[in-house]
Amino acid sequence: MGIRSVRGAERSDAAVIAASLGDPQTFAVLFDRHFDAVFGYLARRIGVDRAEDVAAATFAVAFERRGTFRDRETARPWLFGIATNLMHNDRRAQQRALSALAELIAGGAGIAAQGPRPGESVVAEALARLDPDQRDVVVLHAWEGFSYREIASALGVPVGTVRSRLSRARAQLRLLLGDQQPARRSRSSEREVTE
Repeated sequence: MGIRSVRGAERSDAAVIAASLGDPQTFAVLFDRHFDAVFGYLARRIGVDRAEDVAAATFAVAFERRGTFRDRETARPWLFGIATNLMHNDRRAQQRALSALAELIAGGAGIAAQGPRPGESVVAEALARLDPDQRDVVVLHAWEGFSYREIASALGVPVGTVRSRLSRARAQLRLLLGDQQPARRSRSSEREVTE
């Protein structure tokens, strides 16, 4: 039996999902029908970069849970529910990672000057607002302890690009955090960090 019923009308999402229980390849029909809509929804919410991964994960989860789908004509609300939950999980995971990074930066480099240190959420939010290329460099440098050369190798860019991205990221973080950076470190400690 093909994707169309005997009368030639397109099968409902419920029928496609039911058929996919016996023939998993049939699930591709659901993907073809709804991927663009799920992706568009996610792209508007979390940006194009993350949307593709979360949209793909949405259909992976839907495939795994297809046996729990309850008869509805369309799977669209079910898929959007899965996408929304995954999007929130993704945001929480990124927030935890950024908070951990913020704590490492705050503890290791001393972001706060005099007075109280900005909360982790403020620093995490500032890190989240960085350009992804700059954030990658900051994470590899501050979190993983990579040298400029190691970052260049990991990202496949010249060392000069790493230096400029890190410099721009630091400047942007200063702006976002209200210039709460401590007084400049000595030249010798700066040289140690850049090697």
